[in-house]
Amino acid sequence: MSVYILSNRKIVRHKGEKNDSFSNDEYSIPNFRIAKCNFDGFKESTAQFKKKKEYSDRKILDYKLFSEPEKQSYEEVLDVLLNEKGLKQSGLTANNLGGTQRMFYELYKDMSSTKVRSDVLIFIHGYAYTFDDELKAIIDLKKLFIDNPESPIEHILFISWPASSSLIPMTYFDDKAASINSGTSLVRLFYFYTQFLKDIFSNKDLKPCNQHIHMMTHSLGNRVLQSMLYSLKGENILRVIDQVLLLNADVSYKVFDDAEDSFNKLPLLANRVSIYLNRKDAILGISQFTKNILTPRLGKNGPSNIERFKDIVSIIDCTFIENDLKSSFKFEFGNHWGYLSSSQAQSDIFQTLHGIDRSLIADRVKNNEYTFTLMPV
Repeated sequence: MSVYILSNRKIVRHKGEKNDSFSNDEYSIPNFRIAKCNFDGFKESTAQFKKKKEYSDRKILDYKLFSEPEKQSYEEVLDVLLNEKGLKQSGLTANNLGGTQRMFYELYKDMSSTKVRSDVLIFIHGYAYTFDDELKAIIDLKKLFIDNPESPIEHILFISWPASSSLIPMTYFDDKAASINSGTSLVRLFYFYTQFLKDIFSNKDLKPCNQHIHMMTHSLGNRVLQSMLYSLKGENILRVIDQVLLLNADVSYKVFDDAEDSFNKLPLLANRVSIYLNRKDAILGISQFTKNILTPRLGKNGPSNIERFKDIVSIIDCTFIENDLKSSFKFEFGNHWGYLSSSQAQSDIFQTLHGIDRSLIADRVKNNEYTFTLMPV
């Protein structure tokens, strides 16, 4: 089990600490830095301590930033892997690897183990998150996807981007700009990964791990994905993602149109794309009428037209399911966090991640070959 943070937040050194940290500030750096979370000895903080001012940063969750590699290539990773197999002598060890080198090396080793499923989930959060909020979200995601035996996920790559700390609608515009910058940085990660695949598997002695990588984007996190897709050239895209899940997406309902030149590339990137929407989503209703010039949102209204992608793209309407896991006003009124608040949404997500045929997923009512409705059970 591994949980990584990929963040383009500013790097800071807090007073009295010896280790670098990610900042809560709403500023970004050009590239993502990588940290690994440490859950050894982790204990959930008490409700009383969570209310204290010092419940922040490593008091929430311990993590350590990886060093930056001297070279942005993966020849060193290849040397380490071949040395470990006794196929090549090298003075390099895993400790000599930094950044994406170290992360890809560790994931390849873990995913090449004898376990039946050791899948990776790339998660991009939405609007109004400080870094401390992100650390709390990571804990929730670990419980939901790694600790849950119904889930095939064993590793999480949490994409941390500097969203504002306020829910006031005007801050949305700052978040939108930050999401665009973060998406541009994410493109580099995609190209690093494809380069890793080419460098490592050019050697016949190393075999693919035959596990799966999935991507889940929530709310304005879909804008980060959109920005990444803008920058990808269709001819350079490899299908390296199994399932892409677009949750309550705060992007235009026209993103799959060719004129948008963004989500129409997802079928080149992934085996299957699932759009989870809620027609009662109050947060996306506010977004549509206060920030997006009356443009319907994908996560509330569904896509304008995906007929040509119907073999790959599915629409799952979650309007009628219950918020049986979290029933506070935020979840009941917002209808924006179904993946956290509804056991039925979670069950559907797990089945999707397992790759079950979309027509065979339990509790779905089939409207047509690619559109489904979840009904209360």
